[in-house]
Amino acid sequence: MPAAPPDPVHHPYFARFYARASTAAETRAGMGTLRRELLHGVSGRVIEIGAGNGLNFAHYPRAVSEVVAVEPERTLRRLAATAALRAEVPVDLVPGVAEALPVKSEAFDVAVASLVLCTVRNLPRALSELHRVLRPGAELRFLEHGLAPGPGMAAVQRALDRTVWPRLFGGCHTARDPLASIEAAGFRIVGHRSFRLPERGPALPTSYCVIGSARRSDG
Repeated sequence: MPAAPPDPVHHPYFARFYARASTAAETRAGMGTLRRELLHGVSGRVIEIGAGNGLNFAHYPRAVSEVVAVEPERTLRRLAATAALRAEVPVDLVPGVAEALPVKSEAFDVAVASLVLCTVRNLPRALSELHRVLRPGAELRFLEHGLAPGPGMAAVQRALDRTVWPRLFGGCHTARDPLASIEAAGFRIVGHRSFRLPERGPALPTSYCVIGSARRSDG
């Protein structure tokens, strides 16, 4: 029997670190509240890319008929499968990458990108795929960190992205601009708010966050 092909994303050490840190952040950093805000009012058929260890699943409203959750990393996918069993909405967890979603075009009412656009290998391609799989006029919900507004921290972010940061943190890039990238992919930003996380204390390269929604263009 031929060997199974390697996973397209394989970060087992980071995955275990992320699973512990993200679970702690649900209460300590207020991420649970942000996830509820992100998913408030979502309904219909949903695709979530980079589902990680499935922490969004508990916050989907019951008006959601199905969540197709795409996660390429095996360790996180296994943890997400456990979270899916506890969810109040149906969750179909599938392997795959955001740049080549294993689903039909114009099949979803909502797409969710939560702390994932920083890690995809080809950001324009991943957003193009989300545009493809959403119905015309459908909604993209996003919660991401990105480029700092000030030149000093932005320079630090770019230097980190060129050197150690992606290697240490599972492919994460700190200097991407999620709003500009979403608009460039053919989405119209409906609303958003920017904030810093944590709100107090020294800023981190990942402190500059945005949460909001966008609509897929009709074309």
